[in-house]
Amino acid sequence: MSRTADQTADQLAALDRAHIIHPYLPGSATERVVMTEGSGCRLTDSEGRSYLDATGGLWLAQVGHGREDLADVAHEQMKKLEYFTSFWEFSNDRAIELAARLAELAPDPLNHVYFTSGGSEGNEAAIKMARYYHHRRGDTDRTWILARDKAYHGIGYGGGSATGFPLYHEGFAPMMPHVSHLTPPWPYRTDLYGGEDPTDFLIRELEERIAEIGAKNIAAMIGEPIMGVGGMLVPPADYWPRVREVLDRHGILLIFDEVVTAYGRVGEWFAAQYFGVTPDIIVTAKGITSGYVPLGALMVADQVAEVLLRDHGFPMGYTYNGHPVATAVALANLDVIEKEGLLGRAKTIGATLHGELQSQLGDLPIVGEIRSVGMMLAVELVADRATRAPLPLNPDRMPHDVIRRETGVIVRDSAHSLVLSPPLIMTETETKKVASALRGVLERTDASGEIREA
Repeated sequence: MSRTADQTADQLAALDRAHIIHPYLPGSATERVVMTEGSGCRLTDSEGRSYLDATGGLWLAQVGHGREDLADVAHEQMKKLEYFTSFWEFSNDRAIELAARLAELAPDPLNHVYFTSGGSEGNEAAIKMARYYHHRRGDTDRTWILARDKAYHGIGYGGGSATGFPLYHEGFAPMMPHVSHLTPPWPYRTDLYGGEDPTDFLIRELEERIAEIGAKNIAAMIGEPIMGVGGMLVPPADYWPRVREVLDRHGILLIFDEVVTAYGRVGEWFAAQYFGVTPDIIVTAKGITSGYVPLGALMVADQVAEVLLRDHGFPMGYTYNGHPVATAVALANLDVIEKEGLLGRAKTIGATLHGELQSQLGDLPIVGEIRSVGMMLAVELVADRATRAPLPLNPDRMPHDVIRRETGVIVRDSAHSLVLSPPLIMTETETKKVASALRGVLERTDASGEIREA
């Protein structure tokens, strides 16, 4: 049996368990939530149950679910040109239009675009670009990549090695050599810095690590402007400008992994603009199409692109580089973000959601900190507010799972925080529902992480 249109929810779940390997899901797990429809911030599963999506899928549903205007663009493009390669001298009109549009939106001098199918591919390409840039210039010893603990840069070999979680390395080793991880900017965790100003500590650590490895051996530093999977960690305002100054002084490239933060998530087209820092490479994906079609795009500074384009050019590519349907949908998606004022809305509705969370959760003893930038928010859970010890979590009864099952509100657990990244079109009424759903479960959660029955 291959068709699913007339199958029951139980049949679909059984087929899923029989055939699909899900990321991070053990084979012993029997629960399945099979989504079949979406509209705005709402989703419907195969049993007809409605959900409120406060995650944007995986940080990406900027314009919301179920938009016919984007579906129509994909349909029309498929009828005209569904695919042809963008290798060598070949291109297509929609990819060219999108590249020019992105160059207008990005900070100068990020005027060149390299297309991928998503964020993991993008970070692989960025790491290779950094190494190849130095190699082409004769600095062949510059192979080291600086990254951070709690970083997430996808699951490729290079990006996965730069990722700073042991989970993503265990069983896959040996990882890519010449990667060094630094302390993350996590101001709430004051114990990480021994009482020192966080930025002072982190910059001193960076200088010491560069001295230890040797500046002449380091190609680039890669970092999420705001660390998503790490728990929506927002660095101090002076962190990135000071990092940029150190790297410039040592001839080290800066790669911003903006797979999560770009295209309005923080209230700007790019988080680079939010922090007032221009990296050498920006890696984007996710919100570029709001998830309607897989696509990624690297923004590359003129001085880097000039070196990559010498001689035989940059010798790597993906089958779907500059896919005409994906780039057509991306153009339409950017139009929606612009015409509906979603950059500004990310700021205003994000502030509204933050206020609702603060109002409804601020008095709970297990809530340590509520932080946000635009429509990126996190509620950090603690066992003790004074010591800031992380809240123990029961893997069989996690807060985010209980919230979804009891209320239909979907949030995400990440590093002892509940992380929210809703579509930028979320309404004020929906922000109240999200905060109320969290309150209903967290007020029943004790310092041991146990959740009482409702």
